Amino acid sequence: MLVRAILLLSLTAGAVFARSDQTPLHDKSKTRPPSIVFILLDDLDYQLKSLDYLPFVQKHLVERGTLYRKHFCTTALCCPSRVSLWTGKAAHNTNVTDVNPPYGGYPKFLSQGLNENYLPVWLQNAGYNTYYTGKLFNAHTVENYNTPHAAGFTGSDFLLDPFTYQYLNSSYQRNKDPPVSHEGEYSVDVLAEKAYGFLEDAVEADKPFFLAIAPVAPHSNVEITNLEGSVEDFVANFTPPIPAARHAHLFKDVKVPRTENFNPEKPSGVNWIRTLERQSQENVDANDHFYRNRLRSIQSADEIVDGIISRLEKHGILDDTYVIFSSDNGYHIGQHRLQPGKECSFEEDINIPLIIRGPGVPEGETTDIVTTHTDLAPTILQLAGAPLRADFDGEAIPLTKSGISSAAKTRHEHVNVEYWGFALGEGEFDQSRFHYNNTYKALRVISEHYNFHYSVWCTNEHELYDLKTDPSQLRNLLHEGEAAPETLLGFPLSKVVARLDSLLFVLKSCKGQTCTRPWLALHPAGNVANLHDALSPRFDNFYETEQRRIEYSRCEAGYIVDAEGPQFERDGFVYRHGTQWHEWV
Repeated sequence: MLVRAILLLSLTAGAVFARSDQTPLHDKSKTRPPSIVFILLDDLDYQLKSLDYLPFVQKHLVERGTLYRKHFCTTALCCPSRVSLWTGKAAHNTNVTDVNPPYGGYPKFLSQGLNENYLPVWLQNAGYNTYYTGKLFNAHTVENYNTPHAAGFTGSDFLLDPFTYQYLNSSYQRNKDPPVSHEGEYSVDVLAEKAYGFLEDAVEADKPFFLAIAPVAPHSNVEITNLEGSVEDFVANFTPPIPAARHAHLFKDVKVPRTENFNPEKPSGVNWIRTLERQSQENVDANDHFYRNRLRSIQSADEIVDGIISRLEKHGILDDTYVIFSSDNGYHIGQHRLQPGKECSFEEDINIPLIIRGPGVPEGETTDIVTTHTDLAPTILQLAGAPLRADFDGEAIPLTKSGISSAAKTRHEHVNVEYWGFALGEGEFDQSRFHYNNTYKALRVISEHYNFHYSVWCTNEHELYDLKTDPSQLRNLLHEGEAAPETLLGFPLSKVVARLDSLLFVLKSCKGQTCTRPWLALHPAGNVANLHDALSPRFDNFYETEQRRIEYSRCEAGYIVDAEGPQFERDGFVYRHGTQWHEWV
């Protein structure tokens, strides 16, 4: 009971601290809370420099807001990432881990009870009008959109499968009306007019509002011919994204950035990634074309940013409105010999844009504090003045200059990344298309002094990259043939790995505050707050002898607990104290 009490007090103190260091985000003297516009692109990268080709994003958001350079998705796949974004929960807690049933998609979102328990519903309860146009979730179709309708929206106009990714043949479904086909019209331009219409409706209603705008760009153009069954039965034709005709001539000489990890001479990574052959020049040329069409396709989304900002300004509410710009996940093209796609834990896939502009947000600033998609729902609720939820796996992102400065010293330094199932090559040269056994748990730990990526795959292969010396993630320090250093941070390599494994062991099944304060679960006395603290030699026996290790029992396509080995947290906390394991239920 004493250990339980200490742990409870420690976690409670952590929760209080997490909220007490937040500077107020808006002027409490105003008669109503601010409005919020969220622009969410699909597969927009940060590492491949696509932001450099968005002049209106640069002008209105980067120059007038704050760019969070160390922002991450926690699952590099559309539907799980979006569900995490709108619920504030990691995918292992939403149990939405794929794009289609049985493990993901809109039907899985419904079956988990999330349609009554996510951000738009909470915002309506806080007095907001809520509007959404564009892609909500995968497997949200012309057949199931009304069984039931997505809850929580004052106005909605959703893109629906199987036409979501067809730039010139989209179907939208407004409020409770039946779907309407827009064959021959450019999807992002159709969405723009819907977004502007909802903004006018929101302004006329004279209430605080939340408006989400989710264009398909720069996702691949996809013609789906079979959506039934599991992902193994999925049949679709992937081609590069299609730009609007007015943008088709742009960027003729632009190529994928030739970073060190672009089509490298030697293989890298583990599992199926390490078996990839080096791409031919024809393949590289095709991928450059793919990249150019991604840049061309996002020009229409960039114009939406300009259109929204100009309309907010025209109505005199720009200075009282927060504008958030992000993506569901990142993207790779040629890095590590990969064909166009996502689903990996490399930096290209998980480090994504986040830019926020609004009252009190520093202008033209950048920050390297660590943030994730699970932090965005808490952030938005805090902006709305609504109570935060105890079951959030993230915490509100500081938006003021003083809050960001404080967070640089006190905010957590880790990102929990997870994935189940397949990886999909979207380019014309990936003949195998699906790569299975792409199930893994990964961890990013980032500070001024260290920058690590650690992962364990369902094949029980391990990866460790030191991004301080290897930013391209080409040298897996745990690969048998790699010349690994004897020490990291002045400690034997094995000691650092033991700490990282224990940290990931907690995070892979964490819930609530444990996801942002995992060291408290390992050290209830509160004497360890980061990796640096955990490396103290006095904890050597604790980490190297007493702790369990991450170990999968088999590869699965979804979150099946008995395949994932020992769990730190399931119905309660499981922790090591002395020589005995205890469970707190």
